[in-house]
Amino acid sequence: MNSRIFHLREIAHSRAGDKGDTSNVSVIAYRDEFFPIISGQLTVDVVRAHFGALAKGRITLYALPQFSALNIVMEESLGGGVTRSLSLDPHGKSYSALMLALPVLVDEKTATALTDAGRHPVDPRLLIRLRELGRLPAHIQEALH
Repeated sequence: MNSRIFHLREIAHSRAGDKGDTSNVSVIAYRDEFFPIISGQLTVDVVRAHFGALAKGRITLYALPQFSALNIVMEESLGGGVTRSLSLDPHGKSYSALMLALPVLVDEKTATALTDAGRHPVDPRLLIRLRELGRLPAHIQEALH
């Protein structure tokens, strides 16, 4: 397996909020040099596949390079909103944790720095399972071949 695939949480942190039935998830790079990895790999298609049935409406990504951040807005993603949803998480606060579980491909220099800092690549068994479920982003699948 590829030792250059890490969870997004190793290079970024995240915050989530809501307005009605719309979830707003920010992804902020820990370092400016991580922002190109994030902005290059978090696309509408990747986010939609990762969130699956949770994201029913339009997804819009806003790049905020001056903050090394992305703002991801997912419409129709909270079961009708706080006052209408039967969800255990009607505000969608757990969406930030879900976003950070996304696998990302990093360059060798970044992989070495992360590993030297005690961070670990994604468990190969998880990558195999994600591929079986059809939930592994295409660019990650290509890196595995």
